[in-house]
Amino acid sequence: MSTKAVAFDLGGVLIDWDPRYLYRKLLADEAAMEEFLATVCTPEWNAEQDRGRPFAEGVAELAGRHPEHAVAIAAYHERWPEMVAGDIPGTVEVLADLRAAGVPLYALTNWSAETFAITRPRFEFLDWFDGLLVSGEEGIAKPDPAIFRLLLDRFGLDPAATFFVDDSETNVAAARGLGIDAVRFTGPERLRRDLVARRLLARPAPTAGPSPGTRRS
Repeated sequence: MSTKAVAFDLGGVLIDWDPRYLYRKLLADEAAMEEFLATVCTPEWNAEQDRGRPFAEGVAELAGRHPEHAVAIAAYHERWPEMVAGDIPGTVEVLADLRAAGVPLYALTNWSAETFAITRPRFEFLDWFDGLLVSGEEGIAKPDPAIFRLLLDRFGLDPAATFFVDDSETNVAAARGLGIDAVRFTGPERLRRDLVARRLLARPAPTAGPSPGTRRS
């Protein structure tokens, strides 16, 4: 069966999110920032908020364990918008082309319900999706197979007819385990080629210059 729908991860695929954008402003140097993000506000800690833990609870728990970093920990929530640099233009263009082609579009993101709510108004393209699942609203997160099953069930998608793109190989592997056609995002150009190969997008027009002896008006 040919692919009929496309599902996107958001952070790292369509939205440029990185806590380093904030912590470069707050910590003394790159080494201190990397140490903080590896040992205090870790990806594992953030993942609990992605699974639905309230930020106030997560911040309080972590500040209790690392009181010397209480201000920097609180900033993870209070100044969260500063971690979002903007969209990833090439991928948004791909999304726009899929929309123009009439391809059903879905989003599946690991994101705190609280911070997603304050971020959503920044990005008009989030309204282009036919369906959107936010882990923090559902209480489950990638790579748990349950959230992929929820995506399929809620929106009536056939896994074999669903193309999924995510910047995490772990998430891609989990989706493939359910029979979803999934690829790891490495850049918008490669994504466009993958979609052309599946006949979801037309092959882009050649970008070479004019042939010898011809002129462009």
